[in-house]
Amino acid sequence: MKITVIGTGFVGVVSAAVYASFGHTVVGLDIDEKKVASLIKGKVPFYEPGLEELLLEQQATGNLSFTTSYATAVANADIVIIAVGTPSTPEGKANLSYLYAATKSLSKYLKEGAIVVVKSTVPPGTLSGVDEILAKTATVGYELASVPEFLKEGTAVYDTLNPDRVVIGATKKHVFEILSELHRPLNTTVIKVSPESAQMAKYAANAYLATRITFINQIADLCEHNGSDVQEVITAIGPDKRVGGHYWYPGFGYGGSCFPKDVKELAYYSRTVGEGHNLFNKINELNSERIDRLLLNYAEKIGGWKGKHVAVLGLSFKPNTDDMREAPSTKVIPWLAENKATIVGFDPKAGDAAKTVVADSGLKVVTSIKEAVKDADVIIALIEWDEIVAFDYGATKLDKKQFFIDARNQFNPSIITKWGYEYLGVGRE
Repeated sequence: MKITVIGTGFVGVVSAAVYASFGHTVVGLDIDEKKVASLIKGKVPFYEPGLEELLLEQQATGNLSFTTSYATAVANADIVIIAVGTPSTPEGKANLSYLYAATKSLSKYLKEGAIVVVKSTVPPGTLSGVDEILAKTATVGYELASVPEFLKEGTAVYDTLNPDRVVIGATKKHVFEILSELHRPLNTTVIKVSPESAQMAKYAANAYLATRITFINQIADLCEHNGSDVQEVITAIGPDKRVGGHYWYPGFGYGGSCFPKDVKELAYYSRTVGEGHNLFNKINELNSERIDRLLLNYAEKIGGWKGKHVAVLGLSFKPNTDDMREAPSTKVIPWLAENKATIVGFDPKAGDAAKTVVADSGLKVVTSIKEAVKDADVIIALIEWDEIVAFDYGATKLDKKQFFIDARNQFNPSIITKWGYEYLGVGRE
């Protein structure tokens, strides 16, 4: 098949490279000339393990190319996939302006029978808006579908090649058949639903995972008052098949490019249809206030943040990415700065990005953990990068009282204590 992927962000580039690896002819399209020029050279403008190698490999085969021209990219495409961003507005509504702008731009170049697929995360009913735009300009027949992505940053290439399922939202049999064939090499379950159900499924999946994180954070807060350990609680509830031992992450709350945005959008949508008195609005509220609450709690235990030298280890929102969208560090570091702490930060990949994202906080970014902790009164292991978890903090212990905040409960408290630190976890006394 001949495929065009509009949008060369995280989802777009990964999808384009993977579809090309199936033997299809794929064109990645973006109006950002610098981004396209970089991709043509095989350089991905963000860090994702394995992606750059796959990108170079598929460009070498001739299956994958990039352009800024809608005419070049769309005119011969059997399938046009829209994978542009849909960020939240301040009130939480999905901003569909990029989606609709791309739809308008591609409409006059469509070939007869082309399938326009929305892969962007959008509210149910969005295809009607896409159809309305296409109908004004397109001079040929076309089909519409929604195929949401369920990727995790840091493992996106693996996730795309080994998905739990592929969800196809469409209304016509032949569209289901063509899109099923496109995904046949994945050898996974293909779930065929309406476009609205496909779109709702994406929000439901992310909101549920965010709910698990919020729930275990609430349990962790209670553990702080009664001598129980949230990690032991997780071990105790996990064997129950109705609960499961996976995806329990007590800590500073959920972040990243998807969960905060999707929960806010679902909360906003619920309010517009008269269902606003619900779980999603409360989850958003609890997550938004969590970091302030934890830092105030830690302040009581360490004797206040003012004048403290603080090493913040892990600046991206999760390991194996340089993405800082809604990362805990973007809230923790400004909060510490306001409370008169001196802050040094380290991250294996996001150090350069941090210099821009939290530029006004006085953060000093260094290139090693050893340098970050050399004067620290407080070490905050904020993100569980392998390098951070495996580091020997016993070798860098100073001859003064030091606190070690384990923000993701990745460390053995007895070892940290043995090294001479005051250990502070989440949901652990």
